[in-house]
Amino acid sequence: MVKLLTSHRLMFIPALFIFLVCCKSSAQEPPIQNDIRMLVFTKTNGYRHQSIEQGVRALGKLAEAEGIFMEHTEDSLQFNPEKLAQFQLVVFLSTTQDVLGTEQEQAFEGFIRNGGSFMGIHAATDTEYNWPWYGELVGAYFKSHPSQQQAKLQVVKKDHPSTRHLEDTWEHFDEWYNFKEIQPGIQVLLNLDEGSYEGGENGTEHPIAWFREFDGGRMFYTGLGHTSEAFDNPLFLEHLKGGILYCLGVN
Repeated sequence: MVKLLTSHRLMFIPALFIFLVCCKSSAQEPPIQNDIRMLVFTKTNGYRHQSIEQGVRALGKLAEAEGIFMEHTEDSLQFNPEKLAQFQLVVFLSTTQDVLGTEQEQAFEGFIRNGGSFMGIHAATDTEYNWPWYGELVGAYFKSHPSQQQAKLQVVKKDHPSTRHLEDTWEHFDEWYNFKEIQPGIQVLLNLDEGSYEGGENGTEHPIAWFREFDGGRMFYTGLGHTSEAFDNPLFLEHLKGGILYCLGVN
């Protein structure tokens, strides 16, 4: 009799496990289908951030979790109409200085005007100073930065997928950019509280993350991401994920 009860119990446990797993899976939002493709570009012709490799790995994990195919390149010749047509989103991850030639610039402009989206992370604003269209796309250019330190970020818009997981104020350690040529059309998501750290030069309105629709596509930029450790921070990873989903039109 004891053996019979044990046998029934052993049969019940796997069945219960399968039932619980199925319930858990069905409660989660279904991932994006992997016909969605994202190109991550990390070419540098100036300072090269040590966090780039960690950033690529983190973006790869986020893409995999969401069912997005991700490709990484530092080859500017990949910016041609045929190649870019394979993607819905292009991410500039801490690119620096001039990274595209004239033909590649024209191809990228065509990509955005055909409905493609752009996401810039950290030094994407330290890129292509002599390409006015890119300055409008990215939303501002890097001007300077103080030493890395803790600062308070004020959440300006809480209904955006990149910020709705945050409290009203977010304390974070990073390298805080001061900006020039800030575009008037950007929609600010996070504002730096210059009273919470040393070296701010933009005043009370110091955007550090923003988004908007631009020239046929969508754009999202975050100034966070200088350190490798940032790409292990769950709050920052959720911020990046929300930026990706916004760019892909998944709100």
